[in-house]
Amino acid sequence: MKEIRIQDIGNIRIGNAENKEAATGCTVIICENGAPTGLDVRGGGPASRESELLKPTANADRIHAVLLSGGSAFGLDAAGGVMQYLEERDIGFDVGITKVPLVCESCLFDLGVGDSHVRPDKAMGYEACENAWKGNYTDGNAGAGTGATVGKLHGKDGCMKSGIGSYAVQIGELKVGAIVAVNALGDIYDWKNGKKVAGLLAEDQKMFLCTEDEVYKSYEVVENKFVANTTIGAVITNGKFNKTQLCKIAGMTHNGYARSIRPLHTTADGDSIYAMSVGEVAADLDMVGTLAAQVMSEAILRAVLSADSAYGLKAAKDIEAK
Repeated sequence: MKEIRIQDIGNIRIGNAENKEAATGCTVIICENGAPTGLDVRGGGPASRESELLKPTANADRIHAVLLSGGSAFGLDAAGGVMQYLEERDIGFDVGITKVPLVCESCLFDLGVGDSHVRPDKAMGYEACENAWKGNYTDGNAGAGTGATVGKLHGKDGCMKSGIGSYAVQIGELKVGAIVAVNALGDIYDWKNGKKVAGLLAEDQKMFLCTEDEVYKSYEVVENKFVANTTIGAVITNGKFNKTQLCKIAGMTHNGYARSIRPLHTTADGDSIYAMSVGEVAADLDMVGTLAAQVMSEAILRAVLSADSAYGLKAAKDIEAK
């Protein structure tokens, strides 16, 4: 197994666009020829677009782009810019009159970090596509990770800066990679050794609290939780799979979330994972799903470790807490 760049999987273009001052952005993954894609949503509060296309019973056997975005449900407007960009380049499902780009999107909640009135819009989605052709993707405080934070049980005062991360590997001809914007309610752990690397901070901003322990302090019903959460990502492989199989791979990839984020999949999260097939390599589904979970865990770790402090929030590289 060797590490590769996620762009090296082939047949994809990935681009970031962001407004640093407003602390929001989006990241687009484009497959010009279309990619069979599955989706597994396990959080209780998702903001998504065209997710019905990815159900096994839906007719569409491939889509042309996945957009990961900030802005909560307001950010769904950014997909219009992706559609415009792709239509201008004759990319999409041919309906005779034109070609309709099939674009799926998931959004995370970053409205409380910067300017809540600035969200990814059509212009930013278009810009992300332009940047995808330039190959500008980078981990950290960029794209959908611009306003991402973690450890938010007690609100903004105790949370930390996160970002977007990626990781990919190759075994023989098979390539599997993941990209993820980590904006979790919970704490983040290094999947390899179990060490906490980011999350809920104590009042002194030097040590971690355990979000799970804080949750267990009361079982009183909370009607209005702090809901500025959601981790959204995609696993991409050159393995040949259909949409139904990819839904299963997306589900298995959630194991990578579970190794790295605690707690997870709450009613205050919209945790979602896409799985995209962009190649023709024959590969075992269970092997790829198992590997995808591992690759996703490492992408989550890199999203946190590549983030820089911003907006008055500390990042993992600033904390020596145990």
